[in-house]
Amino acid sequence: MMSGRERLDWQTDGRNWPHRSASRFVQTASFDWHVQIAGPDNAPIILLLHGTGAASHSWRNIIPLLSSRFRIVAPDLPGHGFTRPRGSADLSLPGMVRALSELLGTFERCPAVILGHSAGAAIAVTLAADQASAVPRHVIGINGAFLPIRGNALFSPLAKALFANPFSASMFSMLARATPLGGNLLTATGSAIDEEGKAIYRMLLASPAHVRGALGMMAAWDLTRFDATLRRLAFPMTLIAARDDPMVPIANSSHAARQASGSRLILTERGGHLLHECRAAEVAKWLDEVMSEQKSNGADAA
Repeated sequence: MMSGRERLDWQTDGRNWPHRSASRFVQTASFDWHVQIAGPDNAPIILLLHGTGAASHSWRNIIPLLSSRFRIVAPDLPGHGFTRPRGSADLSLPGMVRALSELLGTFERCPAVILGHSAGAAIAVTLAADQASAVPRHVIGINGAFLPIRGNALFSPLAKALFANPFSASMFSMLARATPLGGNLLTATGSAIDEEGKAIYRMLLASPAHVRGALGMMAAWDLTRFDATLRRLAFPMTLIAARDDPMVPIANSSHAARQASGSRLILTERGGHLLHECRAAEVAKWLDEVMSEQKSNGADAA
């Protein structure tokens, strides 16, 4: 595990990364990306977008369940994991979408499906609704964060202040290495994830650069006009939410389903915020059902 270093190092910190053989490093104008790519070359692409503070490892249990029929593309988002900015990074929602559009431009085909978790679901919707991007045929959100967080008048300025202070990320990471802070944050998700996942989250939280990326994303996040983006979607989406998620209330998904007309809402009683990590088989089953319905309705998404 890293100790005293600013950034994660792939040769040391990444040696036990899940599906390491699927990892690629892709360069665009704005970022040096870490991307995991798996599945048949000619299969429909599914883009997997993790949430704030996570990385591509968040999909470790989903990837084997989808890679027989999809071409998986799972990046570490800007500022997260092993993805590094090539200059100053715009970690706002529009900035994330622009950066991902650059990344997708390096592939020969656009995604058929975008699957996003938490803040990654908001990025997925914006990417799909952006007329400058190739439009996918379906968007799926898991515990999507689509509404401004309660107390945003406090949390957003606090995140901005922490992000502006060069010592904040280093102090947080030091605490994560020396105290139970990382474990406490994972407990707060309400999800019983495996030991592999816990170890990787602890490693990520011990990286000042990763923490700075998460703080920067929180500081720049603005969902006050997100309803208009939901209404711009050219197709209904599927929203999966756990009732016991203590971090993102199901009201986010219920509200988004009303805004994006015709969208399907799947509610489950348990799983917590990291639903896709601790109940991957069920999430994959719901995805298969959605894709089957798409085919039967004439939209051959996969």
